Amino acid sequence: MTRRTGFTTGEVCWTDLQTGDVEAAKTFYAALFGWRYEDLPTPDGRSYAQAFLGDGLVSVIAPQNPQQETAGAPGQWNVYFAADDARELAAELAHSGGSLDFGPEAVNDTGVMIFFAPPGGGTTGAWQAGSHFGTARSQEPGALAWAELLTPEPQAAVGFFQQLFGHEVTEYPQDDGGTYTTLMVNGTEVAGIAPLPADADVPLKAGWQVYFGVANVADAVDAAVAAGAVVLVEPEELEEAGTVATLQDPQGGVFSLLEL
Repeated sequence: MTRRTGFTTGEVCWTDLQTGDVEAAKTFYAALFGWRYEDLPTPDGRSYAQAFLGDGLVSVIAPQNPQQETAGAPGQWNVYFAADDARELAAELAHSGGSLDFGPEAVNDTGVMIFFAPPGGGTTGAWQAGSHFGTARSQEPGALAWAELLTPEPQAAVGFFQQLFGHEVTEYPQDDGGTYTTLMVNGTEVAGIAPLPADADVPLKAGWQVYFGVANVADAVDAAVAAGAVVLVEPEELEEAGTVATLQDPQGGVFSLLEL
């Protein structure tokens, strides 16, 4: 278990869910992770839910934006990297091969947010902390445990993040001839980058995969299915990571579980 009071630039600091049915999503993730919620209004008159694990804020469940609603998009988990200066980071994107999708935008006094895409795609957030620094708990059941980018251009994506955040990297050769790369800050692995599988049983697209910790993956999968989830990747034990599984929540949000 890790309690956080802040994040260094380049660390994954936060994840949140945009979904078409906030109330249904709250019910699902409360059943799975034991989250409790505090509801707050959005500027357009709707509400979003702050999700707490014990006394620690670990995520937000928010309504979709108008474009997502119009398109009938499934729920989406977003991943954010800590940034000292979101506006400066946005300006650097043009020189690093990425593209700016949104922002910079100040979110009241909580911080400044941008969304961008690395080469090969995969919407990514960056967060400049104000009163909100990110998740208060990690590496424990019910909290953010890992994040990895699946991309058709892994080498370009790795170089992009190195240039943007100064990440060091570690490379792990895979049995299929590919390479799994981890991004590192001060010697600690903070995120992964992997080739987008071309022959996966479940169609995948470029983007971030969010992993939440659980005490037992098999039990958590059973609980998720009972609450309405669909299993995309059955529980499997990976040599470097441990036991994992990937699911889709009832509103279409895809996430993974990691046994801690």
